[in-house]
Amino acid sequence: MTRGFLDVMEAWDGESVVTAFDAATGAWIFVALHDTRLGPAAGGTRMTSYPAPVDGLIDAMRLAEGMTWKWAGVGIRYGGGKAVIAVPDDLGDEARAGLIDRYAAHLISLRGAFQTGVDLGTTPEDMARIGAISGHAVGLVDGKPGDPGPYTARGVVAGIRAAVEHRIGEVDLGARSVLIQGLGDVGLPLAGLLAEAGATLYLTDLREDTAERARTRFGGVVVPPDDLWDVDVDVYAPCAVGATLNPDTIPRLRCRIVAGSANNQLLSEADGERLHERGILYAPDYVINAGGAAAFAAIHRGERDEARLRAIVDEIGSSLRDIFEEAATAGESPVHAARRRARRFLDAAGGPPAAAG
Repeated sequence: MTRGFLDVMEAWDGESVVTAFDAATGAWIFVALHDTRLGPAAGGTRMTSYPAPVDGLIDAMRLAEGMTWKWAGVGIRYGGGKAVIAVPDDLGDEARAGLIDRYAAHLISLRGAFQTGVDLGTTPEDMARIGAISGHAVGLVDGKPGDPGPYTARGVVAGIRAAVEHRIGEVDLGARSVLIQGLGDVGLPLAGLLAEAGATLYLTDLREDTAERARTRFGGVVVPPDDLWDVDVDVYAPCAVGATLNPDTIPRLRCRIVAGSANNQLLSEADGERLHERGILYAPDYVINAGGAAAFAAIHRGERDEARLRAIVDEIGSSLRDIFEEAATAGESPVHAARRRARRFLDAAGGPPAAAG
């Protein structure tokens, strides 16, 4: 392990990182466990390429901390964890399949300390395979894979309604406009739900054909990615990569609300203050995007009733209403109110973070 790896881990406030090198593919596996006071860690498995292995380690630790706040923010008793498989750019299908199997075997060695699900670069079918080998994949019903995207999208709609009610004073989305950035596993079903609610859609994706297909299916206007900051809308819904809210983009925003599914939307916590100073209401990402996690956690506990699962996801709207009201009373960004809410739930668990393993 290089000194760079050790420097990064020594600066982290999490509990542990399980690291493995897959010699057959040249991939690195990082399973980061941030805080397990609420229970075994749970989070997605991300498979993608990075400039260097240490960047995959950093991503795993950052995402694991985000999961701690996500679970605590919506009051679900799982710990914060995340896995990253940093793969070479030229990984073939056969090599990938073998890597998935070996990764699942590594999860067995953790003895239930980490439960995983779909994330960037992995699929429901991958989770079915991982679950069959390790027994530590969530979102499976009778061993068959589920898709968290539609549940996440439903939670985002509940959050948008809460934000529109707080910022504009109404819950009807029929007169509202929403810019969706990223039309993937969450952004696409989000577009469908918003279209059903009557919202005017502005659609942007790095893949122009993807945006065009969404427009054909749901209506709306396709916006080139470079022009999205200049669109005057009620809601900007980032549903792609993180850090889209930063000192360069925030001054250009022409919206009243930011409410989307992307992880780590703020480049830094200071960007939450920048939004607040501009009068833009921000729905903290780890609260509004928790629908898939909440639904799959319930499925993992044995819940099968679809109406009950949807009700669990819809509670995200109630959580955000409380956060917005607390922030407004204090005259501060919702970032602070959401973090306090999560810390209260963590503290109620009692004691220091538990050792993983």
